[in-house]
This record gives sequence, C-alpha cells and structure tokens, in this order.
Amino acid sequence: MRIAIAGFALESVSFLPHLTGRADFERWALRGPAMIEGLRGEQSPGGGFVDTLEAAGVEIVPLVYTDGFAAGSATDDAFEAFRDEIATGLAAIQKDIDGVLLFLHGAMTTPTRTNPDLECLQAVRRAVGGEMPVMLALDLHANLAPETTALATALFGFHYSPHIDMAETGARAAECLLRHLRGDIRPTTALVKPALTLPSIFTATSVAPLKDIVAEGFAAERSDPRIIDISIFCGFAYADVPQLGFSVAVVTDNDPALARRTAETLAARIDGAREALQHKDRVLGIEPGVDRAMAVAAQVDRPVVILEHADRMNDSTWTLRELMRRKVRRVAVPYLWDPAAAKAAVETGTDNAISIDVGGHSSDRTGGPVRLEGKVLFAGPKRFIGTGPMRKGRDIDLGLAAVIEADGVTVIITEHTTPAIDLDPFIQFGLDAADFDIIVLRSKTHFRAVYEAFSAEIIIIDTPDWGPADLTTLPYKNVRPGVFPVTA
Repeated sequence: MRIAIAGFALESVSFLPHLTGRADFERWALRGPAMIEGLRGEQSPGGGFVDTLEAAGVEIVPLVYTDGFAAGSATDDAFEAFRDEIATGLAAIQKDIDGVLLFLHGAMTTPTRTNPDLECLQAVRRAVGGEMPVMLALDLHANLAPETTALATALFGFHYSPHIDMAETGARAAECLLRHLRGDIRPTTALVKPALTLPSIFTATSVAPLKDIVAEGFAAERSDPRIIDISIFCGFAYADVPQLGFSVAVVTDNDPALARRTAETLAARIDGAREALQHKDRVLGIEPGVDRAMAVAAQVDRPVVILEHADRMNDSTWTLRELMRRKVRRVAVPYLWDPAAAKAAVETGTDNAISIDVGGHSSDRTGGPVRLEGKVLFAGPKRFIGTGPMRKGRDIDLGLAAVIEADGVTVIITEHTTPAIDLDPFIQFGLDAADFDIIVLRSKTHFRAVYEAFSAEIIIIDTPDWGPADLTTLPYKNVRPGVFPVTA
C-alpha cells in the first residue's frame, strides 16, 4: 500500500485583528522525508499517521504538514497556497496511491471564508476522485458542517480536552483506513449537530457533565461491534461561522441507520445538558479572582493558578497589572507574547537592569502595556523539544525570549506566541514552578493535563479579551439561528 498524508490546521479566533500569514504557516511546515522524520513519535495526529503506517509496513507519501494552533484568522493567500499545495500534490499522484490521511483542525477562518476546512476537503476530493478513501482527523473544537460526511470516507476527532490523545486520533484514522483497504470494513459516517456551543474553558472533558457525556459515547461504541468510532466535537465558540457548535460523529461498518440513531441519541443528551454545560458559577472577575488567589496562596504550600482564559494571543495584561498594583510577590507569568520587548531585552542583555513596557498589543481588549522595572535573568533565542503530555517530542521555537524579574514578579516574554500548558516554561529556563505562590496561565483546557494535579487550586477569571466566558458579549454575525446561548 501507498498512503498519502497531509495536514493543514488552524484554530481561528475570527474576531481578532491579527491575521496568521503564509510565513507563520511556513515556520511550522514539514515536507518530504523531513515530514516523516519530524512527525514520527510526536504527540500529534500526524505522529499517529506515521507511527501506525510504519508499524503496518505501508509506504508513506508525505505532502505537507503545518499546524498553526490557535491564533487569528488565516490570510486568504496563506489558505489558498496550502490548499492548492495539498490538492495539486494529490492530483499528481492519485493513480499511484491507495488512500489519504488528512488532518484539518475544523475551526479555521479567513477574512472572506467561514469554512475553509470544508473547502480544503472539497479540493482534496476533486483531486483524488470520488472512490479514493479519505480519512479525516479533526480537533475536538472543530465546527463541522453536515456536508463533511459526504466528502470524507470517515472522520475522527480528539476524544479529550486537554488534547492528550492527538496521536491516538491519527492512529484511529489510519487503522480505519488500513482495515477498509484490506476489505475488513466499509465505513459510513453520520453527523448530528446539537444547537449549542460552549466557551473553550468549559470544553474540558475532565469536568462533568461533559465528562459523563464523553463516557457515554465510549460506552455506546463498546456496546455494538458494528460501531467503529464515536467522536463528540465541542466546536470552537470564537469563530463566527454558520456551522458553530457541537457535533456528534458516529462511524459504523456499513450501517448508516445505526450511525444516525447513535449520533441522535448522544446529540439529544448534549441538548438536554445545555444549561449545566455552561458552568456560569465558575468564573470570577479580575479583582475577586486575585483576592481568592492571594487568600488561598497564604494557606497552602503549592502554587495557585490564575487562569486568564479569555486572552487569545497570550499578551493580555489585566491580571499582571492587578498583581503588580497590589505588590504581590512570588508570581510567575510564563509566556507573555511581545516580539518587540523580547528583542529589547536581548539587546539589554542578561544580568542587566531593564525598564520596559510589555504586552497588551494584539488588540484594544488586552489591557494595554505594563511597565516592568527589574532585571533580565535570561535573554536570547530559545528552542527545545517539548516534554509535557501534549507537546512531547514536538519542536518548540519561542524565537527570542527573555525572563525578567520585577519586584517579585517573573515574566517570560516570547517572540512567537504560544500558551504555557505544562512545566516546560519553567524547566527550559532553569526555574522551578514550585518556587512560586501564584502562576498566571492563559490556556483554556490544555493546562489541566499538568496543573490540575500540580496546583493547589485553579481560579478562572474573565477579562474583556476576545475569548470571554459570556459568549453573548461577542458581535456574532454569521451564526445560524437557534444556537444556544448566542442566537437562541
């Protein structure tokens, strides 16, 4: 067998003014033999593709693989370039391959497109024809249109958020493709969309009732050998698109009626839990959140996490400013995105005093810059192989980075934006996370894979940034009517 693999992913916050350009995707792009080497053993869908196919002795035909993670919308030219690269590559080899494994996030937008992922899948299908098996791996936060099932032979989503099963998801897709090509199964997929969406912080699959709903999906899958796979997609609330929200996808062995019934049952379960899934009582304002963090930190011997979840570009300063105003010490703020400040700190040099404005530049909702007056503990380029459960084996390039200590507050500034979701921000700079009383994170759910056990308490605060817990405050224009809570 010869199997082509490709990936082109971005989770787009369509409200952000900052766009993700072609150069951004190129920074993460892998092609040719380097793509196989780079993905092998990685905690990613591509890693699952490669590891499964190599274990089966299948010849891999690599095209291109790039993952922009979470950021502003892709530029139209960036989307078109990578869409065309994948489609053109497949058209050139379609007579010489047996199938396709494709990773798309499912929540990409561009300034002129509300569903570029579907457009990319359409281009793939045109390139390989209607009979070629195409297995699609997707993020749990995909916003899926029903037409997806007519284009993909089968589709598979991450089961968990934090996404600790990204490679496993790629493996599920690859194993299904191999079984199909051997004639063991004939996959058919049903997709049902409950009419609701959630803020990202409440898509954590370790928190009930979502935890229970995911478990029910696993139980349904185990209960019937005709069911190959079940994926519960939570959707991504910060993309203003018609297909916004939950989806349930069920893959069966040539039993479309069973797939439809099972998907409808789980969708009804989600609809019935719509109020409980919102967790409105778990979010604090900035000042009450800092009050709580200070009170807990004074009583425990482990760090308290303040989750500034609404920050979508890792440069919000609301919490940092409040902590500095109160002169709170033993505070860590890992990964504050500010390319200009990182460059200035490098020019200042390690062990030198610095006075600099940092953060608050990606939009008018980030809180504006904060003045740090302190000492540079590290300044220079920083690149490493990730060690955390979601980034194990991944090449992490922060670009220029700086560690600044200012009156008891330690801030790690980066040239490239990335959320702190594990202990690498401390490990890679020679710091110990346990030395801090309060750690300010900007993740949504992925930090939980490490910090649920590591921290004394997680305190979720809301800020005016573009990822709020109250979705009704966002200026949606494209969402279909009836989606709770934004257009219902």
